[in-house]
Amino acid sequence: MTRVLPSPSRRQLLLAGAGAAVGAPAWAQAPQPYPSRVVSIVVPFGGGNAYDLMVRYLADRLREATGQPFIVDNRAGASGRIGLPVVAKAATDGYTLMASPASFMTTNKSIFKELPYDPQADFAPITKLANQSMVLVVRDKQKFASAGALLAAAKARPLSLNYATSGDGSPQHLAALMFETRAQVKMTHVPYKGGALAITDLLGGNVDLLFAPLPEALPHLKTGKLTALALMSDKRSPLIADVPTMREAGIPNMVMQTWIGLLAPGGTPRALVDQLNRQVHAILQSEDVKKQLYDIGMEQAPTTPEQFQQIIAQEIALHAELVKASGLVPQ
Repeated sequence: MTRVLPSPSRRQLLLAGAGAAVGAPAWAQAPQPYPSRVVSIVVPFGGGNAYDLMVRYLADRLREATGQPFIVDNRAGASGRIGLPVVAKAATDGYTLMASPASFMTTNKSIFKELPYDPQADFAPITKLANQSMVLVVRDKQKFASAGALLAAAKARPLSLNYATSGDGSPQHLAALMFETRAQVKMTHVPYKGGALAITDLLGGNVDLLFAPLPEALPHLKTGKLTALALMSDKRSPLIADVPTMREAGIPNMVMQTWIGLLAPGGTPRALVDQLNRQVHAILQSEDVKKQLYDIGMEQAPTTPEQFQQIIAQEIALHAELVKASGLVPQ
């Protein structure tokens, strides 16, 4: 007599499947080494400037070090409010990174009522990459022979001097706010849509002065079309060794550098953050990269993730103080 076996229940089938999964070969679930495919570095500004060039140097070296492509993804516009949310909302697997200038991570919190990202909660700092000194430049060196002469003119005629910036809350604007606040003078702000346009109008004589990141001003300083009066730095730059610091020019407490840093989406595993930190530090310490940065007016500035996080927090507070003192109303 043939015995008919009962059909397995749904529960039995599910348990059998679970058992099969547990017994699956280990290689099927082993994680792949990082990186094993293309890594995108979002750059929240356009190409053709010193920031973009610096990130492309880094991407090339990371490709050489890892054997995987690192591509630069330019997402320009809206003072970083287009590019940064892309990274803030990205997967935390290390395949979407961001190279951000200081202002988008620090000043934006004070000059905008709302941001589509939280600069501290939505990102995992990896390392600061490079510093740039801010430099006070003019076109008419006969009118302003020194930083002291410019300061005297600003005090004698409040609001008579016009300064250009690349927009509200930009590094140029923040440097000018520091100058006005701490030197107790008032000048007229003329914002532009980008540093190139600001420098163009300074070259054309339409504004009196500009606080510029050294890489932006350097080509025009070399040709003599613009004159540097003082560096907002604690030491002179060998690129313009004859230009004094603000302190040497008799204007103390006037140090400001802008920077660019590498970040991942918030929640990225610490092991990935540490791996990228080590790889980038090795690249920044190489002599060829140091020279490439030097040639465009930058100085390599690697940090630990904790140091970078602290820098961001400190500058958010400092920039909030400067914006409040200036009376600038958040947009």
